[in-house]
Amino acid sequence: MIDLETVARIRQLHHGEGWPVGTIAAELRLHHDTVERALEEKTRTTPAPRPSLFDPYQDFARETLKEYPRLTATRLWHMLRERGCPLGVRQVRDKVRELRPIPREAFLRRRTFPAEEGQVDWASFGHVKVGSARRALSAFILTLTYSRMIFLRFFFDQSMESFLRGHVEAFADLHGVPRYCLYDNLRSAVVERHGGAVRFNPRLLELAAHYHFAPRACRPARGNEKGAVERTVRYVRDSFFAARSFTTLEDLNRQALIWREEIAARRGWPVDKR
Repeated sequence: MIDLETVARIRQLHHGEGWPVGTIAAELRLHHDTVERALEEKTRTTPAPRPSLFDPYQDFARETLKEYPRLTATRLWHMLRERGCPLGVRQVRDKVRELRPIPREAFLRRRTFPAEEGQVDWASFGHVKVGSARRALSAFILTLTYSRMIFLRFFFDQSMESFLRGHVEAFADLHGVPRYCLYDNLRSAVVERHGGAVRFNPRLLELAAHYHFAPRACRPARGNEKGAVERTVRYVRDSFFAARSFTTLEDLNRQALIWREEIAARRGWPVDKR
C-alpha cells in the first residue's frame, strides 16, 4: 500500500501533466499495477500500519544499507537471520526495495561459446591491519564469460607472482582452462602496445604456453569488453565483502570459497568446460 502523498503525486502527474502510466511508474519506481490502482481507487484515509515481523530489525537494516548502499538483499538477509529475523529471503528483498530503491543498470551481454573465454582482473579492497602493519588487500578474479562462473582469491599485493599464482589456482579450481583469457591493460599482462599490436608480459606468455591458452587484451578505452569480470567485482563487493569480518587472509579466502559455493553458485552456472 502506498501513502496518500504518493497517490496525490501519481494523480497530479497523470491528470495534471498528462503522463502515461508507464512513465509515472518509471519515475516513481513503482509497478505499473500500483499506479493504475492509485488512479482507479477513491481517496481514502490510510489506515495505521500493522506491526510487522521486520519492525525490530528495520533500524539495523536501514543503517547497514546506509553504510553499504550496494549491499545485496541476500547478504543482508543472512545478517538479519543471524540476529533472529524470521522472514524469508524474498520478504527481505521486498523490504530492501522499500528502504533502498536503486534503478537497475542495463548491460549489453557479449556472447561466447562454453570454455572459450575467461576474463581476468585485479580488484582493490582497501587496506587491512595485520598485526601492527597495514596491508593493501586485493582480489584476483577470473570469470568465465559464458557461464559467469567465478574464481576468487585474496592477496596482500598485486605482484606478478600473485598474478601467476592466481591463474594456476583458478585453473585447478575450475578443473579446466579457457581457450583464451581477456585482460585490460594490466602491467602484469600487457608490457607495451602500439595501436593493435600488443606485447604481453613474457612470464604470462610462459604460463599461457604451459596451460595452452591464448592471452588477449581489450582495446584501449574499451574496458566494457570485459564487463563480465567487472560486474563480478561489483557483485563480490556487495554480496560478499561488505560488512564482513575476518581474522586472517586464509580465513577470508575460506569464507570466499563458502560464499561462492553456497551463494554465488545459486545463480546457476551452465557447463563451461572444454
